Amino acid sequence: MVQGEMVGAHRWKVMIADDEAIIREGIRDAVDWANLNMEVVCEAEDGEEALEMGKAYEVDIALVDLNMPIMHGLRLIGHLRDNLPDCRIVIITGHDEFAYAQEAIRLGVQEYILKPASPGELAKVMMELGKQLDVAYKQSVHLRQASRQMARNITLFREKFGLEWMGGGLTGAEIMDQLEFLRLPLACPDWMGVIRWPEVTVNKPLLGEGERQLMLFAIENIAGEIIVADDKVIFRGHAGLIVVLIWGELAASIPQDIEAAVQAYLKLSVHTHFAMLDGNLAGVPAAYRECKSAVYKDSQISPVVRRLRQYVREEYHDPDLSLEGLAKLLQVSPVYLSRMVKQELGIPFVSLVTALRIEKAIQLLNSTDMPIHEIAGQVGYVTQHYFSTTFKKIVGVSPNQYRRGDAFSEQ
Repeated sequence: MVQGEMVGAHRWKVMIADDEAIIREGIRDAVDWANLNMEVVCEAEDGEEALEMGKAYEVDIALVDLNMPIMHGLRLIGHLRDNLPDCRIVIITGHDEFAYAQEAIRLGVQEYILKPASPGELAKVMMELGKQLDVAYKQSVHLRQASRQMARNITLFREKFGLEWMGGGLTGAEIMDQLEFLRLPLACPDWMGVIRWPEVTVNKPLLGEGERQLMLFAIENIAGEIIVADDKVIFRGHAGLIVVLIWGELAASIPQDIEAAVQAYLKLSVHTHFAMLDGNLAGVPAAYRECKSAVYKDSQISPVVRRLRQYVREEYHDPDLSLEGLAKLLQVSPVYLSRMVKQELGIPFVSLVTALRIEKAIQLLNSTDMPIHEIAGQVGYVTQHYFSTTFKKIVGVSPNQYRRGDAFSEQ
């Protein structure tokens, strides 16, 4: 309705709607419109014409007579309210009936003036409406400026919120309020990830702070491009860690894709760890600590074990996946590889494969209607029976019971 950013750079647009030309002329001549920063932009002699003109000119003030042909003044006011909710409306009429006054109040009419209106009374009303419009306009300017400023600082707001949340310093109600404020889904994220880049890189001196920040920023950008979820937050955590919160699905290859892309584009090695969350807002800080611990442990893992784990993540669906096959691929002995996996990951090779397969199975149970036998095949089990037996041993209930969600009491 108003284009300028400064009050006074425009004139408030006024419409006079009355079926008598002499009345319209009298109203137009009774007020020094320019002195009030106003301009009569249109006049109408019936309600239908007034509605069309009011919408066309997007008027700020409408002076309306009640007794007009084609469309009664009160009906016109109702339509103006629907189409121009910010328009100030003044009734100027010869009707002095309580029912009209009641309806006018219900429709949010600003003033109800009885004919004949004196020039002084009309000018006083217009001056007051001008002040109201000026105040409302200044407020809208401030709100637009605040909105633009918030949009520019949304990344900082999200980072501050993320740090407070990861630190366990927010209540459930505060978390929900912040999610709404930051235009994020009002639910617990489905995934959390932590990316760590060791400050001292191999064969390079310690980078300056400016270069370090630039590299971290580049890593964040790469992660943001690879993670295609519409609802995600990527922010800088403590000690240069990059934290990722994702609402929605996460492809199994994403962590490794990030590591590979950072290596390819920046010639840097990063460690990533992503974990599926359980829907509990209060449990997010604990999940963050677990992910953080995992990426620090990753830096102690030897290249051969990291490559094995990568192969397992990519080929878990292969029923022929075996320690012997991977040992041959990695050109080490099965005995050596088995010992290294147990020593560095804390679990045997079979447990590593089983844990990943069951994790993927749970994802499919939660997100699809796929039959159990198909899920078994998808995660590397030849038979449904073996899959169900293993699933129950790990989770405590069968896949069907887990999907129904009504059998955990049997544990």
